[in-house]
Amino acid sequence: AGRLDIDSTGLLVLTQDGRVARQLIGEDSRVDKEYLVRVEGHLDARGLALLNHGLSLDERKLKPARVEWLNDDQLRFTLREGRKRQIRRMCELVGLRVSGLKRVRVGAVRLADLPLGQWRFLRPDEAF
Repeated sequence: AGRLDIDSTGLLVLTQDGRVARQLIGEDSRVDKEYLVRVEGHLDARGLALLNHGLSLDERKLKPARVEWLNDDQLRFTLREGRKRQIRRMCELVGLRVSGLKRVRVGAVRLADLPLGQWRFLRPDEAF
């Protein structure tokens, strides 16, 4: 549940349970999704504040996000919604270009060291 665009990598949660899918990607989702985002460009304190709680896409205000610098060219985004190309579009609005985007967590499920293209069953403590 929760697709990734062709230019992104990372964690996908696969389910046939509609309740779980709605919990993960529905309008009222309360499940955090965490992304590591490599960016190019300059971001001042005002731009960072806008990313956290001041932007709109498609004439609709975004839910608050948690965005923080990890190093000189990488941000960590934690969102509870997932509009089409949301992170890339948010970054464009504050003058950043995304050069890499990887989803590393959905709720309690972490990508960790799972190799690209591999899968595993959820552990009991990761259930939705």
